[in-house]
Amino acid sequence: SSRLKNKEGKMSNEKVSKWDGHLIQLIGWGLLSTLVIIVTIGICYPFTVCWIERWYAKHRIIDGHRMKFDGNGAQLIGKWVCWLLLSIITLTIYAWFIPMKMEAWKTKHTHLID
Repeated sequence: SSRLKNKEGKMSNEKVSKWDGHLIQLIGWGLLSTLVIIVTIGICYPFTVCWIERWYAKHRIIDGHRMKFDGNGAQLIGKWVCWLLLSIITLTIYAWFIPMKMEAWKTKHTHLID
């Protein structure tokens, strides 16, 4: 339910959007992701994108609803390889589209939890 307690402790129907993540957590996920990317020579990059996106969604509340990211690296790796091949074939022209494709994929896999 989107009912939340106000400052007086009374229930309210006010829908609140907020963030409850901490910087130290983000730094930890960033360091872990960087280490995994280096050790795997970039092969596991799609998995690290999903880890961080899942963390962001877990700590984002929109109109009183927490978010959930259900994408995984196995789903993304095929797209990532395809995008990289298209970038090579088009002499990096397609690379300009990758950030938008990635954002569309992340948005498709992000949902509000009731």
